This record gives sequence, structure tokens and C-alpha cells, in this order.
Amino acid sequence: MNAEITIHTPCFRLMNPNTLYNPRPFAYSHIAEVKHFSRLLHISGQGGENQRGLLSRDFSEQCDQAFQNLRNALQHVQADLMDIAVLRVLVVDHSPKKHQFLIQEMQKRWKHHDFPACTLIPVPCLAIPGMLIEIEATAYCK
Repeated sequence: MNAEITIHTPCFRLMNPNTLYNPRPFAYSHIAEVKHFSRLLHISGQGGENQRGLLSRDFSEQCDQAFQNLRNALQHVQADLMDIAVLRVLVVDHSPKKHQFLIQEMQKRWKHHDFPACTLIPVPCLAIPGMLIEIEATAYCK
């Protein structure tokens, strides 16, 4: 049986009730409750293109670049990954291998922190030909 895990941040808390399965091995939380924030940040879906707009053909490289692009967007407004309450991840030609890689990437970035609420959406294609992943975020901070 899972114990309820609750982490409080200044603007929101991430929760995993013990009445639901433990999502931590899959790198997400069930609930993000938002209170007492002064800034709401909507970060457009960040893909795996580098600063010059070039895409690798490799999913793992695009995934790493998409997270770096997300981090760069957040840093531009003095925020970071820990301010994210909700993620939406779109993956072209989703597979168990890609899913496992994505989980490992999130575990690497959030380490010992609770993960944001997250929805993985398999899609047939994205806006740019060759784009394999897109990560959209909603962050709350003071």
C-alpha cells in the first residue's frame, strides 16, 4: 500500500493519494494543487530543435534538447523545472522504449523531487517534419 506523499512548494503541492497507485516509477504525480501564486507561466511546446532550428534524427537527442529548451524558456523568466506543476508530452510513434527513455530523462532532471502532473500523448506527427517530441509546461511561481 502506498503512503500518501505530499511535497509543499511555495505556490503548489504535488500529491499522490494512497488510494491511487504510486506513479513515481513512471515519473509523474497524480495531482498538482495550485494556491498562492503571483505568476502563471504557459510554456509553448518545446521540441528537439537546437538554437539554429536543426533537429537530430535521434529521439534521445531530441528529448534531451526539448528539456534543455524548456529549461532555457523558464530561465528567461527566472523560473526553473521545479516550478512546473503540469507537463504535456507529445511523442511521435510512441513505443515502450521511448516511454522508458522519457521516464529516465525526467528522473534525471527531477531527481529526488516530486514529478509534475503529466500527460503523455502519442501522436502521428508534430508541426515540423522530423520532430519526434514536444514538451509543453505550465509553471507557477512567486
